[in-house]
Amino acid sequence: MKQMIRVALPKGRLGESVYKIFSEIGYGCPEILEDSRKLIFENEESGVCYFWAKPSDVAIYVEHGAADVGVAGLDILLEQEPDVFELLDLGLGKCRMAVAGKKDALSRTGRTLRVATKFPNITKNYYTEQSREIEIIKLNGSIELAPIVNLSDVIVDLVETGKTLKENELEVLEEITQISARLIVNKASFRFKNEQIEEMCDKMRRQIDGTKKDMNL
Repeated sequence: MKQMIRVALPKGRLGESVYKIFSEIGYGCPEILEDSRKLIFENEESGVCYFWAKPSDVAIYVEHGAADVGVAGLDILLEQEPDVFELLDLGLGKCRMAVAGKKDALSRTGRTLRVATKFPNITKNYYTEQSREIEIIKLNGSIELAPIVNLSDVIVDLVETGKTLKENELEVLEEITQISARLIVNKASFRFKNEQIEEMCDKMRRQIDGTKKDMNL
């Protein structure tokens, strides 16, 4: 008898896109699409159990074994540094982590650079590699506002189209890394449910590769 694989899905459009992939490769659970207040959705026939979680919490559920696998953005993995295995780049939710600000913001050398961000660990690691002295200002929303009102010199944030930056006379000054959604797994689960998880991962990889070919990517 198959052991149940517990899957943590991020709430929102990304999670819906990921569930679609799971459904297409044989891990569907129609109940999850119903208008319901249920928190956990099981399909014993497919051997899978789903639950929705806040995107920033998915890696926590996986790290602590409440979920066997989950889907989290690389930004969250780099920021939280959870003790999990990363199995697959799903190629979804693509954007980039970047330094942005006014055009000449990085030309002011010789003093501490003030950086506003939702991602203090990513920011600290990036500037430590550059041996640049910085002051991190932790914010939770409207990061673009910080350099406009002179709270910071620059920001470190996710950039998708850059439209918001442009409309506020800001621009990408440096790119830190490309970001996309990743399939992650609990380390103990990967050991004890290895065959099932590897099978799931292989099916997802083939599905994603097939989609890329269909789109001529």
